[in-house]
Amino acid sequence: MEGHVEEGSELGEQKVLIDNPADILVIAAYFLLVIGVGLWSMFRTNRGTVGGYFLAGRSMVWWPVGASLFASNIGSGHFVGLAGTGATSGLAVAGFEWNALFVVLLLGWLFVPVYLTAGVITMPQYLRKRFGGRRIRLYLSVLSLFLYIFTKISVDMFSGAVFIQQALGWNIYASVIALLGITMIYTVTGGLAALMYTDTVQTFVILAGAFILTGYAFHEVGGYSGLFDKYLGAVTSLTVSKDPAVGNISSTCYQPRPDSYHLLRDPVTGDLPWPALLLGLTIVSGWYWCSDQVIVQRCLAGKNLTHIKAGCILCGYLKLMPMFLMVMPGMISRILYPDEVACVVPERPSLTAAAHSSPWISTHACGLGRVIGSCCWLEGFGWCSLWQCPWLGCQWCRQHRAASSSITFSLSPATWRLQCPLSLCWHSLCPVLMRSCVRPSACPAIFCRVHYPYFAIILFFCSGFLTLAISLCTAPIPQKHLHRLVFSLRHSKEEREDLDAEELEGPAPPPVQNGCQECAMGIEEVQSPAPGLLRQCLLWFCGMSKSGSGSPPPTTEEVAATTRRLEDISEDPSWARVVNLNALLMMTVAVFLWGFYA
Repeated sequence: MEGHVEEGSELGEQKVLIDNPADILVIAAYFLLVIGVGLWSMFRTNRGTVGGYFLAGRSMVWWPVGASLFASNIGSGHFVGLAGTGATSGLAVAGFEWNALFVVLLLGWLFVPVYLTAGVITMPQYLRKRFGGRRIRLYLSVLSLFLYIFTKISVDMFSGAVFIQQALGWNIYASVIALLGITMIYTVTGGLAALMYTDTVQTFVILAGAFILTGYAFHEVGGYSGLFDKYLGAVTSLTVSKDPAVGNISSTCYQPRPDSYHLLRDPVTGDLPWPALLLGLTIVSGWYWCSDQVIVQRCLAGKNLTHIKAGCILCGYLKLMPMFLMVMPGMISRILYPDEVACVVPERPSLTAAAHSSPWISTHACGLGRVIGSCCWLEGFGWCSLWQCPWLGCQWCRQHRAASSSITFSLSPATWRLQCPLSLCWHSLCPVLMRSCVRPSACPAIFCRVHYPYFAIILFFCSGFLTLAISLCTAPIPQKHLHRLVFSLRHSKEEREDLDAEELEGPAPPPVQNGCQECAMGIEEVQSPAPGLLRQCLLWFCGMSKSGSGSPPPTTEEVAATTRRLEDISEDPSWARVVNLNALLMMTVAVFLWGFYA
């Protein structure tokens, strides 16, 4: 990529501006392609209905479902984080990706059937139907919005804006506004259909770019064998700091880990202990893949249950790729550029430092960076217990609404877990939330030295025990409220009395005076002025065109038929067997790879 270098960048010492017409053309073509696909998808579904806007009309086949699941999970943070951690400590971080291969199958086989038969489009809506009341769904809604804004959306938008700033020389705020504008064009107006089709395009772009980069990387290092022959010898020559307090740096800080080629590492001394990887990570992954709104909503848009399961399998196969397309290229970067990537001298920036200090990048300040990092921790700790609500709620009829107290129980120790790092980060500029080999954290061991997946395991089992105890000691929810809301009752044909039926009922209609209510309503409709041309265009662009207002409203039978179609989980036996065999094949491949790199 050609360009020129300017000094005085806001985010570092240099800023590379792309001035090659070919490079600019590629970037422009990409944005135009994404916008074009988003606008095209606007015509694919009826955006004027809730099902059309939020579920893409339940018309998505398996390959957009799988590609969208993958693209929704993989972002710029994966490329930087997986590559940086791979350069630092080797292959183990790929376990985060390969763990998802098994959990995503739980989504398609155990959870989605329940969400479909429940007739919901959001997770808070399911919790309202399953448990009634407002406390759990309000907690889920508020926490989801807060964490998505501060730990996902802000980071992704900022990383994209940094690329635009470094590539085109734009102001960082102008870059953010440009990204928001481009995204809003097809996201707000096109609904879920636009998101899924653009996700599919971006999946192909991501994989194509990653394959090209990986090919160049392996060529430079001498192939697959060259990576494993040279990585352990990739040591920086910069081992002395100018800071008198640091001086000579211990060799353990800059030498690659001896277990860099192992996925499963020592349960005590390993940087990613194998019990934490297999059990603790599965707990957190269970929330993300089985009850996160972004993931679940894309599955609910599937044409039928078979297509949804096939999409989950495709997503699982795609999750095999990050090990070879992101982690291993990161390890190669350490071999090719040891003084830049493997450097641990505090005065010099490096990929390793960036990978372990991503909260700093998004804020340029220690304090707010620690808060965002703390939000990431809080997210994992909060969800490791909260996901028991949909998990046990979907699978166990006996779970009672009072068991939501376990959420409060688990959130309290999670907050204490964060209290010390948060209090220290305002008084020191040294790394506190994430320990540094050069400058170890001053955080007490009882708060910061317990590996976070181990902490998640402890919270999960404690809150799970509390959930079971409360549920068994309280009266069960009558079964008439649970038909098609739990897995064992997913095929029930009996009528369900929703717990939220009363709060969903609207106010009573106004009394009829002299038998003229229908006449008054008709007069009001006739007298309402027709919207102007500009308003009609705006209504059409937002999917609220009234062009079909002259058609009669759907009858009760038509509404019931549509509802039955949306909640149908029947499958063609032949295709169901094909999907099940592919799921077994994918798990076989995953087990082989786990064993090969264990």
